Amino acid sequence: MAVFKDETEVYTYIGGIFEEALADPEVGQKFAASGVILRVKYSDPDSTLTVDMPARKVFYGEDARNGPKPVIEMSMKADTAHRFWLGNVNITAAMAKGQVKAKGPIPKILKLVPLTKILFPRYRDAIVKSGRSDLVEA
Repeated sequence: MAVFKDETEVYTYIGGIFEEALADPEVGQKFAASGVILRVKYSDPDSTLTVDMPARKVFYGEDARNGPKPVIEMSMKADTAHRFWLGNVNITAAMAKGQVKAKGPIPKILKLVPLTKILFPRYRDAIVKSGRSDLVEA
């Protein structure tokens, strides 16, 4: 069974942590400087995010599919993304195992992964504060 009930939860939690990253003075600036526009297609539940790092904006659903042209495209189960933001998935290993598929200049996105580590506790806290502590215990 999928961790998230529906695409709204994907947008709330995973989209929310991207929004928080882009708003963070230090992390947001480094993300923006990367020049990366990332589109991620999730399954279980089906949902799409486009993260325009230079513009510091996150697009959801239909807006994400029709939004800015991505530099990098990734696809994965929403559960994999959730586990990543909890600090439990090595993205490079997940790509090697086929759990995460990526197209585009992958080294650009891999350079950003270390920046996300400071966001892991914030992701966990957002879930707990929203009353879904079951998601961090699963």
